[in-house]
Amino acid sequence: MASSCELQTAWRRRGPLAWALWPLSLLYGALVLLRRALYASGLLRQQHAGIPVIVVGNVIAGGAGKTPVTLAVVRHLQQRGLTVGIVSRGYGRSTQDCREATPESPAHSVGDEPALLARASGAPVFVARARIDAVRALRARYPATQVIVCDDGLQHLALARDVELCVFNDEGTGNGFLLPAGPLREPWPRKVDLVLYAGARPAGPAPAFALQRRLADHAINGHGECMALTALRGQPLHALAAVARPADFFAMLQAQGLTLAMTEALPDHYNFESWNGMSSAAKALICTEKDAVKLWALQPQAWAVPLEISIDEGFFPALEQALSLSSNH
Repeated sequence: MASSCELQTAWRRRGPLAWALWPLSLLYGALVLLRRALYASGLLRQQHAGIPVIVVGNVIAGGAGKTPVTLAVVRHLQQRGLTVGIVSRGYGRSTQDCREATPESPAHSVGDEPALLARASGAPVFVARARIDAVRALRARYPATQVIVCDDGLQHLALARDVELCVFNDEGTGNGFLLPAGPLREPWPRKVDLVLYAGARPAGPAPAFALQRRLADHAINGHGECMALTALRGQPLHALAAVARPADFFAMLQAQGLTLAMTEALPDHYNFESWNGMSSAAKALICTEKDAVKLWALQPQAWAVPLEISIDEGFFPALEQALSLSSNH
């Protein structure tokens, strides 16, 4: 059985492993198309929130930077005077119910990404396996909500959506194969309203806008202290990342001139219950914001570096136009 690392490598090109898995990808693709057909025919029913819904998602397995984009979309809509709510499945949480994620919620009970969104956005955040349940609970608690942003959920067709935003990282569609032969969760190109991409522009007719990711010039710890990254230069650091693409985080730290005495890549959404602790060779621990919402309970002195994104200036007017067109239908 191929390891996760081997699959990630195989997904970049159409090599022997990708071709060996290709017959399985045909079966997977047939199931994807059948499911879409069942929703299109009405045999499986989509349910609408009653207010506009923007879904921020991707068509590739692994991280594409959806959560920072979700946060950027929410902040923009808030600046435009709209009252925004956020829903998510809450992947990786220890609970199964529908619940609110507050700035005080432990990440293990709501999921690390909803916990981060609740702390960073100021918007109400609800999690549920069925996103429509999260929407209904959010609207019952916050009836003034005017628009919902769904963090992930492009493939969660049970929730009707008004605007679909698909995010690509710099590897694009990889080798172009469906899972497990490639990284695609569904065939691409497919109809979406808007595309954001970090690498080469992906194929497809949807309006597409470039996205740049970079680390902030500072880090924060669990005590609320802030430090410039330049102050950490010259110190041996233990860098850890429990995200889909940890190597990207380590490379960005090194590009900032930081010395990484140890890099520790952990599984995405790792809960740190069995974590062994900081290396004795390091003077400080540095991590992602997503990891910090869980790690600070054990290591409040850990430094978290926020990820910042910049988006082509034409994107937000295009988003507003798509939102206004959908609300007029």
